[in-house]
Amino acid sequence: MRIFFLGYMASGKSTIGKIVAKKYDLPFIDLDDYIEKKENKTVSEIFQSKGEIYFRKKENEYLKELVEAEDNFVLSLGGGTPCYGNNMDLITKSKNTISFYLRASISTIINRLKSEKEQRPLVANLKNDDLNEFVAKHLFERSYFYNQAKHTIAIDTKEIDEICNEIYSLLT
Repeated sequence: MRIFFLGYMASGKSTIGKIVAKKYDLPFIDLDDYIEKKENKTVSEIFQSKGEIYFRKKENEYLKELVEAEDNFVLSLGGGTPCYGNNMDLITKSKNTISFYLRASISTIINRLKSEKEQRPLVANLKNDDLNEFVAKHLFERSYFYNQAKHTIAIDTKEIDEICNEIYSLLT
């Protein structure tokens, strides 16, 4: 079984992914961490030194590497991963794969991002006043790809254990 979590930044993909991986005794992979290990640079450093186009090419390359492996895992994607290259096709056409879109509202995302902006290359330099418009625009642009996930879990008013229990019920 291969479980993919997708959604906008700060939607809880890594947090939920780790819990689900532990429950099913599967390895957890955060795609951004995987890229950082392979490139020996942080995502922010890659963005700064080589640019977003280079990053997206590498993201696609490493996603393909993981999808083509025969291993079972839980994979947390970067917020933009489904939207570039043929990444969503790789995910939806991969065998033994189930994907979950962790859908968060603009207000939930903004509340979470305000405290962790520095670690997020796409929003690190935005003023808080500009964050709302940026997130709303991105969510609109990316929703087409996110909605291709097999399941959508609305997360706004739910505790972590509620979200996980909803996922568990869909996996059995």
